[in-house]
Amino acid sequence: MKKYRILIFSFLFLVSCQKDKKEQLDTTASKQANSIQLTNEQVKNAGLIAGNPEERTVKGILQLQGTVTVPPKSVVNVSIPLGGYIKKTDLMAGMHVRKGQLLAVVEDMQYIQLQQDYLTAKEKFQLAKSEYDRQKELNAKKASSDKLFEQTATEMQTQRIYMSALAQKLALLNINVKTLTASNISKTVFITSPVNGLVSKVNVNVGKYIAPTDMLFELMEMSDIVLVMNAFEKDIHLLSVGQNVTVFTNAKPSKKYQAKIAYINQSLNDDRAAEVICKVNQYDSALIPGLFINAEAEFENEKALTVPEDAVVRWQGKFFVFSLIGNNKYKMVSIEPGTASNGYRQIKSSDIDKSSKIVIKNAYTLLMTFMNGGEK
Repeated sequence: MKKYRILIFSFLFLVSCQKDKKEQLDTTASKQANSIQLTNEQVKNAGLIAGNPEERTVKGILQLQGTVTVPPKSVVNVSIPLGGYIKKTDLMAGMHVRKGQLLAVVEDMQYIQLQQDYLTAKEKFQLAKSEYDRQKELNAKKASSDKLFEQTATEMQTQRIYMSALAQKLALLNINVKTLTASNISKTVFITSPVNGLVSKVNVNVGKYIAPTDMLFELMEMSDIVLVMNAFEKDIHLLSVGQNVTVFTNAKPSKKYQAKIAYINQSLNDDRAAEVICKVNQYDSALIPGLFINAEAEFENEKALTVPEDAVVRWQGKFFVFSLIGNNKYKMVSIEPGTASNGYRQIKSSDIDKSSKIVIKNAYTLLMTFMNGGEK
């Protein structure tokens, strides 16, 4: 009796297993060899629309790398033409300065001598001019010889030249000769900033003697930064002056800066690359000299096979489209995605051509169905 019971239970168990297997086979959505079979109702509910890929002229993107730099005309070395001792300076590298801001105070005895010489030359010129005017009047009345008149004219002109030369020397020291008098002669001169910029180097300290050839400070006019990128020989023909470039940094790749190509150096370096100089459309203080940057330059590419961006899905790090095989059966086809432009994306696949039928709308809905469908 016990033997019969075991046989009965075994039969019931086999029947149950066959029933479960039949239920799985009856599932309306099933996956097999990267394909999925749907019913008409499922296609309608998912809103799937199939269409053909199209050949379009798409924009290509050239990847460039480079650095932020400052052009030579915007790097200013501050020096003083006559030398002297640094009496005062508060500058440190990294500080921002405004045009006309005091950078340092320098003192030396020769500044006193130069001012003295100018004021003396000025008095002598006034005296020579007075004598010239007097001799001119006498000569007109024939009360003075022409030779004496010419001598006074020469003396006046000589003093004028000497006074003007001294005035130019004082101007190099930022001393205004129009306000210079015997009562305000000073042993110090003031060095001011010629630009708005950043202090990149400080080569002096209080008490140090500086010669006329010494550089006191190096300033950078930051608003005039440029981007220097390298383009390899094979890519140079894709670039042109005036071309738009999108720039971003490694630290903030989501922050985009717009720039234009200003110059292309046609001379190749040792790496067979040419320098591409770009100027940003709008200055940003985050773009500091020496910063490494990435850039994307758009260019018109040849015709390529394209599909709407909604047709391309990503799964497990790879890109796919769904090809309609027929009778509501769809197959996942691996593709190599290209650039996207105006809602279309370039694709490459040996299994897809212009005659292929693929899902162009709600492809992600189909992907979810595929991932959750019953397996055979």
